[in-house]
Amino acid sequence: METHRVWDNKVEMMKNAKEKLRVIFDSNAFFTPLQFKIDIFEELKTLLKRNFEPILLPQVKRELEALMEKGGPKMRREAAYALKIAEKCKLVEVDVDGDPDDVILEVASRWRSPVFTNDKALRKRLRDINVPVIYVRQKSRLEIDGGYEIV
Repeated sequence: METHRVWDNKVEMMKNAKEKLRVIFDSNAFFTPLQFKIDIFEELKTLLKRNFEPILLPQVKRELEALMEKGGPKMRREAAYALKIAEKCKLVEVDVDGDPDDVILEVASRWRSPVFTNDKALRKRLRDINVPVIYVRQKSRLEIDGGYEIV
């Protein structure tokens, strides 16, 4: 009996290791490598201790494109770099309309997925609905806060 329980746990752990955790990125997450010299994908891998799939929502991509077109010269360069980093993410169409923050809230709540953002107001709104938030801590590393347990 004990052998079956141990085996079932191993099988469950192997399934979880293969399943990728979806992490939704806010636009400001893509500026982290420029601002803090952090490799966000490597740091996420270390922080989460499992496979993950970086998710880019169309509203967030449009926000980055708007910054690239309408920002000042420095912002244009940074937004172009942010869009280059965003290419590593999977672009996922969703049936939610609104501003990027509202869409992120809705999708994260539905999917029960953590969100990578440094926006304090969005972080608070996400924590209020028990969604884990990944953010830059002490300008040197990523940290996860709040929400349900990510297994």
